[in-house]
Amino acid sequence: MKITQIRSATLIIETRDFHILVDPMLARQSTLPKLRYFKSNQRNPLVELPETFHDLKQQVDYALITHCQKRHFDHLDRAGVHWLRKHSITTFCTTHDAGYLQKKGIPAQALKDKVSTFFTGTIEQIPARHTTGWLTPFMEHGVGYFIQLENEPSLYLMGDTILTDVIREFVSRQQPDYIVAPTGKAQFDVGVPLLLNEEEIIELASLSTGKIIANHMNALDHCRITRRDLTQLLVEHSLTDRFIIPEDGETIALDLRQSPASTRAPGGSSSGETARQSVVSNRNQGVLP
Repeated sequence: MKITQIRSATLIIETRDFHILVDPMLARQSTLPKLRYFKSNQRNPLVELPETFHDLKQQVDYALITHCQKRHFDHLDRAGVHWLRKHSITTFCTTHDAGYLQKKGIPAQALKDKVSTFFTGTIEQIPARHTTGWLTPFMEHGVGYFIQLENEPSLYLMGDTILTDVIREFVSRQQPDYIVAPTGKAQFDVGVPLLLNEEEIIELASLSTGKIIANHMNALDHCRITRRDLTQLLVEHSLTDRFIIPEDGETIALDLRQSPASTRAPGGSSSGETARQSVVSNRNQGVLP
């Protein structure tokens, strides 16, 4: 398995059989609204898509959405909608989001059960909580996904969330090989953080025995923790060996022994047709929603 960090929460998961694009925010730099209205002069995204994405996008077979409603354009923007629709990309999502995506012309496939059969393994939905306090009803909370595939490391995509008791229990019990964590500490001009803060990042490391891949940084104006900030935090807590902090466009190879090898150039070729045949077979057997 390989993961390529694209930008913010957008990434590509590559397995032996397919490439999955997660939460596509594909807009050009500075073409989306600010998220800090009083303390920012920059429009989003703050950076362009890396060239790596343009190399890899032709290999994408499927998409996976953690949440996308209530104007959460950093997980699915107009450019992302256009690209998924234009290329007829089967997009896995929650039942809550399926109708919304289908109305936009995206071939959405709802994951109807908490744990669903997913290619050669399973995918489990883990509730996410995007903030606390008075902002809660205004946010789209979505889910994270725990993916277990045959002969691949287990992977937990947290989605946009703070650290909740549900997530604490899940991580302690399941011990994913790799966790993709939203470490950017997004925060509006008012209210509390919308993603993991410094204390929660450190606590997550104490709960997990696996590697933590940090993302959701350096691309949106309301994210308060940068890659440099996170590196300094991890140095202070002697945790640098527990985290991987990929740059945009960087590909990380994951293995069952939790020993990642990083490279700037994506490797391997797509076997999307194999994956498509698997999905067709699974649908016929009634094991995929």
